[in-house]
Amino acid sequence: MAGRIRVLRAIARLNMGGPAYHVSLLSGLLDPERYETLLVSGRVGPGEEELADVAARYGARHEYIEHLGPEIDPRRDLRALREMTRIARDFEPHVVHTHTAKAGMVGRTAALALRPRPVVIHTYHGHVLEGYFGPARNALYRSIERALGLGSDALVGVSTRTVEDLVRLRIAPRRKFRAIPLGLDLDPFTRPDPGARERLRARLGVGEEEVLLQFTGRLVPIKRVDVALRALAAARAKGTAARLAIVGDGELRAELEALAAQLGLGEAVSFLGYRSDLVDLTAASDAALLTSANEGTPVALIEASAAGRPSVATDVGGVREVVTGETGVVVAEGDVDALAAGIARLAESPEERERMGAAAREHALGRYSVKRLLADVDALYGELRATRRGLG
Repeated sequence: MAGRIRVLRAIARLNMGGPAYHVSLLSGLLDPERYETLLVSGRVGPGEEELADVAARYGARHEYIEHLGPEIDPRRDLRALREMTRIARDFEPHVVHTHTAKAGMVGRTAALALRPRPVVIHTYHGHVLEGYFGPARNALYRSIERALGLGSDALVGVSTRTVEDLVRLRIAPRRKFRAIPLGLDLDPFTRPDPGARERLRARLGVGEEEVLLQFTGRLVPIKRVDVALRALAAARAKGTAARLAIVGDGELRAELEALAAQLGLGEAVSFLGYRSDLVDLTAASDAALLTSANEGTPVALIEASAAGRPSVATDVGGVREVVTGETGVVVAEGDVDALAAGIARLAESPEERERMGAAAREHALGRYSVKRLLADVDALYGELRATRRGLG
């Protein structure tokens, strides 16, 4: 198919999470009559779950860059840049579109060596430019992002909140940014196996009058799963009949299991690890729980919403664009008492859960469809390529 637009898409690693899912969809589902996409990534770290099989399932062509990883390592980063530049020169992309910080640095730098110069775009799936590091490192990373922004034709945020943060941090002027919400394959969550709910609740020991909350994500510090456990314990101490299923794994699992025991939660918490039956588990739940200290746009809450489940979540990143006052409860980050109250509110009112769940499904399906995402990205590529031709 001659004449297709070649897109080189780069991400640091295809680990479990929203960014990897996002690039898998874009790489595999952009119209193959018009686009040829090559997805490149580093390899996941020890103990991380990889989503390369998801990329393959959607039809993405994928290659590894062996030295590309999330940590700062000048020697490996230079080797990754050489690998990226070689791949880019062989592929001759019309568009270089990077995702996540390290791939953004390596991919956008490699694009400088290409002639003719491709359109260069970077997507921020959240950011680590404040709240993660000390003042000196924050200043360094912001300076790097500002320099990279100068050579980018457009910068994309997955939520309006993300864009507003980056403009406030003076990464680039507002005119260079676009807010393009995530788009996901949500149809499976709207039609789960009819018997899944009863079967999985029985397996987890959930009583008929108990409410099952579901947390889905990596067990890493930024997700603040410790706060989720403390909020559950506080709610149960006041008589709320709630349990928690934790779907995911990570470096903090043993520590969190010990905390759950210390809090006396016992069988009220199930650590399930990574699971392939996420649709069925979501059907078995009654509400989603998110306690992160930072987020871009949380995929887990969108998927739960599509399944008709309300959420209790912290007010970080793009959460309020997913969870409105009609679809769940949003509280201040780190506020255990407010989270416990939100859990109790939903647990004690089946009618409110049903009403919020119905509104959540309507909101998610209307705003976060993969069809809308593909149309938005196609329009962005067309706009920027037309501008480039006009300038050239």
